[in-house]
Amino acid sequence: MDQTERPSFEEALNKLEEIVSKLEDESITLEESVNLYEEGVKLSKFCSEILNDAELRIEQVNEVNS
Repeated sequence: MDQTERPSFEEALNKLEEIVSKLEDESITLEESVNLYEEGVKLSKFCSEILNDAELRIEQVNEVNS
């Protein structure tokens, strides 16, 4: 995933689902598998960061409104 292209959470999650489907296909090469795995790890980290940020924002809103 290029630093300049930042997909939305939903786009990244959809791409992760596509990667999982491709990895389940036994006909892909080892090289393709490794490339897909690498991309999947990056997307997973990206999604985790977005979820963590959202959780922090929700906690902040709840603290302000308490």
